[in-house]
Amino acid sequence: MVALDMVSTTRSPLADISTSLKALVLNASYEPLRIVSWQKALILWFQDKVEILEYHKTFVRSVSENFDLPSVLKLKTYIKHKRLDGVRFCRENVYIRDNFTCQYCVKKFAQKDLTIDHVLPASQGGPKIWTNVVSACRKCNQTKANRTPEKAGMPLLRPPRVPSWLPVLEHEILTEKIPGSWKDYLRFK
Repeated sequence: MVALDMVSTTRSPLADISTSLKALVLNASYEPLRIVSWQKALILWFQDKVEILEYHKTFVRSVSENFDLPSVLKLKTYIKHKRLDGVRFCRENVYIRDNFTCQYCVKKFAQKDLTIDHVLPASQGGPKIWTNVVSACRKCNQTKANRTPEKAGMPLLRPPRVPSWLPVLEHEILTEKIPGSWKDYLRFK
């Protein structure tokens, strides 16, 4: 195991550098796949699984060598996307599907400030499935209470649906500060 020390060519605090520097991993076709830590990026490079396309302005040092930190990596072999039977139903995926937006008041919230609301309340036989749950802020969830949106006079932003895919990478990128070196490899709508 090689011990590495962080060295920055910028004047940022070292603690910020060690946790914030990430690398964008591209498939062999240059399609963005995921975001990894700088440590994982170096491991992939040491294992000869990737080609480094761009670097951060920071490097790490072992006892005998310096290593520039990768910013953009491309896999050497193409990885075929796994076809899923569907997106896993869970609280966080409902929030991502709804773009962290309350489906009643149409305001964006942090994940900790959202709740899951049953469109047809569970007390009235409403199931806990994709097509019956939405993201709601605490205030709207309490206001709607044990009623349907129609009875509460609170129309939904859009009807709940089963997602066919989950934009996890897009969500990660939106919550990250994007390094300039990534921009040539990402396309935003």
